[in-house]
Amino acid sequence: MPEATLPPFPDDVPTHPLLIVDYERIKAGDQQEIDIMWKAATTLGFWYLGNHGADTQVTSMFEMGAETMALSMTEKLQFEQGDDGQSFGYKKAGANATDETGKTLDTAEFINVAKDDVLAYPSVARRTYPRTVNARMESTITPFVQKSLEVNYTILRIFNDKLGLPEGTLARLHSLDEFSGSEARCIRNPPLPGKSLSETVALGAHTDFGSLSFLHNKLGGLQVLPPGYEEWQYVKPIPRHAICNVGDALSLFSGGILQSNIHRVVPPPGAQSHFERWSLVFFTRPGDSVILRALVEDSSAIADAVAQKSDKSFETDSTAAAWFARRVKNQRIKNRTGPETWMASRGTEHKLAAA
Repeated sequence: MPEATLPPFPDDVPTHPLLIVDYERIKAGDQQEIDIMWKAATTLGFWYLGNHGADTQVTSMFEMGAETMALSMTEKLQFEQGDDGQSFGYKKAGANATDETGKTLDTAEFINVAKDDVLAYPSVARRTYPRTVNARMESTITPFVQKSLEVNYTILRIFNDKLGLPEGTLARLHSLDEFSGSEARCIRNPPLPGKSLSETVALGAHTDFGSLSFLHNKLGGLQVLPPGYEEWQYVKPIPRHAICNVGDALSLFSGGILQSNIHRVVPPPGAQSHFERWSLVFFTRPGDSVILRALVEDSSAIADAVAQKSDKSFETDSTAAAWFARRVKNQRIKNRTGPETWMASRGTEHKLAAA
């Protein structure tokens, strides 16, 4: 739907402000702009990213998503993720729990396309996809993934320097030569006006699985729970700005210097609730074999940060692939055994409840 036809985010809904970062400036090494992003990444872990140059690719990806969601359910289910911990493929609405009770199911459907399949196309690296995905792979999905990788690897390079790590350390942990959980996701959530938030959660409270997320949406719905807050706060979309955030892996690598903050997705507020909510995200995640642990041997800053957090462990003994599969598998409602299943699907900063 053209952006001009959508109602604006309501003025009377409280929002949590995010810092605004200009991508071209950080790419050019502007220290003032880099410091703004560093402040955002080490406090809330979320920020707006403008001037990223991905608007054309984003529009095409939304078209691909609409074409895919318009397929019959019978056809889409041929490419369903399944219940064994695989993220790539189609996920129908209602497949996942949204809280520890298991009584409320998610309302979002989405298609995930693996970075590995995009880079290997027309060969199949991880799995096959609906015909609408294949038809757009070279013209639409590949340009979006390439642009997203450029943005996120630029940010990784900057964080690498700010953390005092040897040159190329974070890039090596996210090598394009190794399979990973990195993926593009296009999400559709139906309009659900008049229902309570508890009935209509699209995506339950969580921290992101990987390192960096590059998110695009035109309607509200994203909520964060900032440190020290007890109530969820909406994040207002800004035209032509992405929302970026840090995930679990970077938080662990950095010994908690970089913040992976809890968030969720609910229906848009006010008049926006009458419209379908579409969002698009690229997740950059470490190579499958990478162990998630603080890089204390490589950075004195990280070693000091870990020493100051003696009550928290940054040694997971888990590969990125195992961490990711555990979380995907345990959010599936068919795998539920009790509240412990939900907790096993959450992230590093999960809280049981929030208002």
